[in-house]
Amino acid sequence: MAEAQHFRDLTVGDFAERLASSEPVPGGGSASAIAAALGGSLVAMVAALSEGRPKYAEHEAMYGPTGAAGRALRDRLLALADEDAAAYGAFAAARKLPRETDAEREVRATAMRVAARAAAEAPLRCVEACRDVVAAAEALAGRSNVNASSDVAVAALLGEAGARGAAANVLINLPSVGDDPWAATTSARVEALLAETERLARSAREVVASGEPRPPLAAGEARPPLAARAG
Repeated sequence: MAEAQHFRDLTVGDFAERLASSEPVPGGGSASAIAAALGGSLVAMVAALSEGRPKYAEHEAMYGPTGAAGRALRDRLLALADEDAAAYGAFAAARKLPRETDAEREVRATAMRVAARAAAEAPLRCVEACRDVVAAAEALAGRSNVNASSDVAVAALLGEAGARGAAANVLINLPSVGDDPWAATTSARVEALLAETERLARSAREVVASGEPRPPLAAGEARPPLAARAG
């Protein structure tokens, strides 16, 4: 990565300028992760704006864990923006390896397969984290400060957009991995994650649009999303 600097340390303007350049990274994968990271921040914000307010006392138990999950997902996704860029950089480097002799071609082919798998795995982790951002936003919909209801919808939209973008980066790298069973399993995993993400995002939008309150989460539902707990 240029200047060995983490994307999270850049200003928004500097990141946007790098994204607009002819450099291969950052690209769509990093942009997807950062968009979803903003969704995680909005989840944390909505939880903070709802916590400790008597009007929402029946949902108080969810705000601490959900806010913590939003912050953890934000940090996870910012890290994934770097991971995605590094993985793609390695793949781009493998493509430039010499291929004049049979030995060189074999070395290059092996390096490309390894790099392509890493370049698919990084955005796959991003899709999982994006799903969890949307799940957290959906949990807050109808159970949080009504003055921040549009922020819940935006968090879900950003998470869904990030998931779709990251999924595209997974799928485009699968043909270069050279492992058809793994590619099929990974493709099915992406499809399932996207379907779940889209369902949750649709639910969040519909609840926000209705303006109707929802009952408290059941005890088993009041937990941080999976990626936040695993991160």
